[in-house]
Amino acid sequence: MKTKSKRLRRLVVLLLLLFLGLLLSLLVGSVRTNLQDLWNFIFNHNKTYATIFLDLRLTRALLAFLVGASLSISGAILQGYFQNPMADPFVVGVSSGASFGAVLAINLGLSIQVFGFSLQSILAFATGFAIVYFVYLLSQRKGVFKVETLLLTGIAAGALASALTSFLIFQKSESYEQAVFWLLGSFALSDWNQIAAVLPYFVLCFIIAQWLAKDMNLLVLGDDVAQSLGCPVSRVRKTFLVISTLLAASSVSVCGIIGFVGLIVPHWVRILIGPDHRSLFWFSSLTGGIFLVFSDLLARTLLPSELPIGIITAAAGAPFFIYLLNQR
Repeated sequence: MKTKSKRLRRLVVLLLLLFLGLLLSLLVGSVRTNLQDLWNFIFNHNKTYATIFLDLRLTRALLAFLVGASLSISGAILQGYFQNPMADPFVVGVSSGASFGAVLAINLGLSIQVFGFSLQSILAFATGFAIVYFVYLLSQRKGVFKVETLLLTGIAAGALASALTSFLIFQKSESYEQAVFWLLGSFALSDWNQIAAVLPYFVLCFIIAQWLAKDMNLLVLGDDVAQSLGCPVSRVRKTFLVISTLLAASSVSVCGIIGFVGLIVPHWVRILIGPDHRSLFWFSSLTGGIFLVFSDLLARTLLPSELPIGIITAAAGAPFFIYLLNQR
């Protein structure tokens, strides 16, 4: 009972932080607004304020929350999948693969819209997913799948994709500013189409992750033990790899690479509530979303010009990670 009451209190605190983050995101920006302006917009439906509050600020805050939640669940899944606290969406190559696809589209001058989505986003999603599928095929030796091989192959494939991305940027330096968007992350181009693109993947993958959370608890004990306890190891592993890839690829396709979220947030949550994945996925998604909402708020207000959000997440995440390594 004490554990449940503690988790309930922490959940309430997180929800209050989420409300505060969304409220500040609505009020703070290049155009000065206050609570009175927000109140007038809600009841008087001023068109100018509708553009500011809904189309510019709310979309940005909601997309930041969805991306933070998606990356955090993806990281929590992969850390349990590999039984490695260093695992995150980078280690299977999805982030590097997605950024390569986006920069390739920029290099080729492909700026057309398909069903309301930019070709850069579509190609980023496709290449991110494709590289993980390729890594999965390479990790099977004589029909036998090995987690260690997948991990090492993913690292190598990610390094290759990063090298190709750097080569493309070097070849076409005039596209450097656009490429930085994908390499360091930004929500400057947020709109409702991007939210519509990420939301279905997040909801579907979150439901599946929660449904299989008990099986993830068994996988952490080792494949042999999990198999003996009735867990269909092969099918569960494939499912978790697919949903973690979908979460990471859909996130990178709309905002670029944002580091440390999938790596650090699950560690924060484990310290607070423990390693049970039935709670870990819930709290990781909520904590990661809140973390990215506040990070984006800092990215667009800390300096006169907007910072890439990857700088903020790295500045917050790296010191904590060094502390974690020294303490554990």
